[in-house]
Amino acid sequence: MDRHYYQNLAEDRLCMPIGADVVLHAEPDPAAVLRDGVALGRVVEKTARRFHTPLAMPLMDLQLEKATLLRGLNLPAADVASFHFDPAPTSEQMATLRRTITGPLAPRLQVQVDAVAYVARQAPDLLPCGMTIGPFSLMTKLLKDPITPVYLSGAGMTVAEEPAVAGVERGLELAMLVIERSLRAQLEAGAKAIFIAEPAANKVYLSPKQIESGSDVFERLVMTNLRRYKAILDEYGADLFFHCCGELTDQMIASFCTLDPALLSLGSSRPLWEVAPLVPARTVLFGNLPSKRFYSDSALPVSAVEDQACELLDRMQAIGRPFILGSECDVLSVCGCEASILRKIDAFMTVGRGCAAAA
Repeated sequence: MDRHYYQNLAEDRLCMPIGADVVLHAEPDPAAVLRDGVALGRVVEKTARRFHTPLAMPLMDLQLEKATLLRGLNLPAADVASFHFDPAPTSEQMATLRRTITGPLAPRLQVQVDAVAYVARQAPDLLPCGMTIGPFSLMTKLLKDPITPVYLSGAGMTVAEEPAVAGVERGLELAMLVIERSLRAQLEAGAKAIFIAEPAANKVYLSPKQIESGSDVFERLVMTNLRRYKAILDEYGADLFFHCCGELTDQMIASFCTLDPALLSLGSSRPLWEVAPLVPARTVLFGNLPSKRFYSDSALPVSAVEDQACELLDRMQAIGRPFILGSECDVLSVCGCEASILRKIDAFMTVGRGCAAAA
């Protein structure tokens, strides 16, 4: 897609949530939708129509690649989310998983691929987007304790010196294999952009002190692998939407920008007007209203959402930076709080449309 497309959306004051989960849970039988690619594709289309956006963002389900990877271990489906290697996959497990990754996708991931295909075929006015977890974040979901071996790796420890480092290295190898499988399947289905969510690549899992002192841990464990995926997107002529909702340093944000994402989606821990000088103008910033708290009227009333939306719009306009006003992450449906969540989405979109009309 011509990069001017996204710039024009920002200049036209597009505002939108990543909200497929909210729309999904308004369906009569959400569980049935998640078993049917056409039904899920219709929900993704309905989400785009509901929130007046041409970007058909899929569900941000960051367990799908893990479920596909672990099929080779024959785990009960109910155990996949909570399963962790402790401390590292064995050589036998690695050999098994390398072999079985080439088999069928896990059912839910196949449904997501089919949903992308539905949008690409049936909604030509929308931009079909895919979704994958990033490799570093998937690695953290595979290990019982990822923080310690990541730190040891950042300190220069090798597997020979510290066996726990093997968990990081083997976990990343497996993550790379299964995510590439997911990525290519969604691109073959017709995705024109891929939303890569790498929320764990942040100050919790990676020591800023190590990075500032010269460690290559961020480059080695995060950026090198992401660049491999960017090359795949370039191969298909697809755009990168990059997302990280963790707490980030300037150096981390600047590194993400070397991927040349069309869209950079950030969490609310950093005001976008402070981040903007770090981000090239050809990358459109997205976000970053605190949508993780939309469910709570006491923690975040509608008036606060409106105030924060106005501040973001005013501050970004003051620095002359077009952006897409949106959620900091996906807006999850919370049982009993659906009406409150939708009120807050509609509130910030009303503020954004009002500003667009006044511009």
